[in-house]
Amino acid sequence: MANEQISLPYFVGVLVFAGLVIRYLFFSGTSSQPTPRSPEAFLRSREVAVERIQQMFPQTDRRSILWDLQRNGGNIQSTTERILSGRLEMPPVTFQPPPPPGQSASAHSAPPTRQAEKLSQPDLITRYNLKDKIDAESQPKDDGKGKAWSSNREERQASLQRRRDEMILAARKKMQAKMAAEKAGAQ
Repeated sequence: MANEQISLPYFVGVLVFAGLVIRYLFFSGTSSQPTPRSPEAFLRSREVAVERIQQMFPQTDRRSILWDLQRNGGNIQSTTERILSGRLEMPPVTFQPPPPPGQSASAHSAPPTRQAEKLSQPDLITRYNLKDKIDAESQPKDDGKGKAWSSNREERQASLQRRRDEMILAARKKMQAKMAAEKAGAQ
């Protein structure tokens, strides 16, 4: 009995088995078992995910986002990648997601129109208080394009706001010209 030795494969097997037992006993409660969640918490987390994606992509339909999140297990990143690559699939007709938490079931039976969505959000002219600049478009203006980037924070802020306003007004002019051209083409 004094010459008994433990073979190397047997010793490695015992170590692996002991490691697995210790891992199962001490670490299995936190990582391998999903924490039970109430249905309200699940719905709220899904709504938060939909809100985050709709903030990034407001043109995307809520129903399509919910469908993709359901298909990929709630992974926001993969849904965002599908939207960016243009591979977001339309949900089947049978997929009817629950209404948003603030909306009743009867109001959800009719899909919201784009007009109702536009009324809830003010246009950029109202949002950035540019009505007086529309009226003053005919007056000569100082471009300020010759100035270099200022080291003063307030001057940079004013410069960026002025550029933002100019871009909004230029986009408005282009849209008005486009609508006028479409109206002239329709007549």
